Amino acid sequence: MALLAAVVLFPFLWLLQMSVKPTADINVFPPRLLFTPTGAHYRALWEGAFPVSLWNSTVVSATTTLLALCVGVPAAFALSRARFRHEGAIAFWILATRMAPPIAFTLPYFLIYRHLDLLDTRLGLVVIYLTFNLSLVIWMMRSFFDATPRSLDEAAWIDGASVWQGFVRVTLPLATPGITATAILCFLFSWNDFFFALILTRTRAITAPVAVVNFLNYEGWEWGKIAAGSTLVLLPVLVFSLLVRKYLVGGLTAGAVRA
Repeated sequence: MALLAAVVLFPFLWLLQMSVKPTADINVFPPRLLFTPTGAHYRALWEGAFPVSLWNSTVVSATTTLLALCVGVPAAFALSRARFRHEGAIAFWILATRMAPPIAFTLPYFLIYRHLDLLDTRLGLVVIYLTFNLSLVIWMMRSFFDATPRSLDEAAWIDGASVWQGFVRVTLPLATPGITATAILCFLFSWNDFFFALILTRTRAITAPVAVVNFLNYEGWEWGKIAAGSTLVLLPVLVFSLLVRKYLVGGLTAGAVRA
């Protein structure tokens, strides 16, 4: 396990040491493992526009996650409990929206966004992130609701609760692990997105992953800033995943991804 952990963590540790390595030592071969650490690359990032990119990523990811849960969780409950014609076809259509490659949506979204003046806006990113997060929420939460006994809903209805009251007071609290796991995955997918943010943003709404790539310019590759920026992009995700790993594992192993 220690050897496996060393292999998996090696790229991250190498990135971290590069972010604090002086510029003169980065391109030296063979690499110097002993050097005097410097914080110049991080200071250069914070003095530039990179904090704005981090804020954009945070706002877009959090907003997308909240909206996807508000819309997707009730939709998943309806698909799980209701019985109507073409139920399976609707569920498969929702899943199919995630099957197409992102490049297939790029040109239509770009043209529509240009017409609606949504290019280089955080609202535009939120809308397009909802297209792939909604299907994730609906399918994960539908499996969770399927695993919740229908008799609990019926008992709440007998006691006088409406369908909505039974959903909010009985079913929803039981699905908390699944909601937590789904929210974590939605946030991570939105935070890590690069392709759509690269195509649909320019300067105002640029996100952190795209901002890191901007350090590859005609003047050369600023490896120190690239490493420092990549570390700042990875660090919140790693810390957040460690803090909520209990809920993530509990939600996934409780049947949230069971088809």
